[in-house]
Amino acid sequence: MYRAAAWKAAALRYFGVITMAEYVTLTHTFGPLYDEQSRILILGSFPSVKSREANFFYGHPQNRFWKVIAAVTGNPVPATIDEKKALLHGSHIALWDTIRQCDIIGSSDSSIKNVIPNDLSKILDHAPIRQIYCNGAASANLFHKYQEKTLGRTAVKLPSTSPANAAFSVDRLVREWSIIKQALSD
Repeated sequence: MYRAAAWKAAALRYFGVITMAEYVTLTHTFGPLYDEQSRILILGSFPSVKSREANFFYGHPQNRFWKVIAAVTGNPVPATIDEKKALLHGSHIALWDTIRQCDIIGSSDSSIKNVIPNDLSKILDHAPIRQIYCNGAASANLFHKYQEKTLGRTAVKLPSTSPANAAFSVDRLVREWSIIKQALSD
């Protein structure tokens, strides 16, 4: 069994499908998106490789975040970073991540260790946030572990918009994420 797994890993590396990955210590390179009108805060875990390259949230083209937020808010899907910012500001949505620094392999949430959380008070002290939502289990678990007691706030876990969450179609994600409408309309 071990030989077969080792052979498969070697073959995949040889053909360029995967490479031997190692942990890298990374610090979040861009700040939160919010304004004084933000009513809800959506937290991811830590930016993916593609998001780090784009220097903005949910930069992987297969991540369904922007499709879901557009559908839930009744807006067209934004294409540019400026359009994404306008959609969030116009919908009173703040966006950030639970982690400021961590050790991570690529974009893998399951590899995250040695976490230093973001200081969410930057947003919570300046915006009337009614509810915090976490995009996926990793973000929710990290929020619960590092920030819930300190902030005295809870967060609602929503299903991840990551392409790794293949169990959820875009339609199913939109149905689940529609609960944010209540916090936006109150």
